[in-house]
Amino acid sequence: MAIKAIKVVPKPKRGRPATAKNPLIALRVLAKAIAEIDKWGGDRVSRSEAIRTLIEINITSLPC
Repeated sequence: MAIKAIKVVPKPKRGRPATAKNPLIALRVLAKAIAEIDKWGGDRVSRSEAIRTLIEINITSLPC
């Protein structure tokens, strides 16, 4: 009589799968600063994109 091979089924991973490759950074911002960010971005970009752009502008303007 031949021996049957046991099929190994891997267990599913726990938790929600990763949705983004970049880490999320949460911060608290004063309402006045949020208003200024929204004013700067206007209808052109989202608040998130405005914050990313303003950070990038300030980082690139720093002396090395």
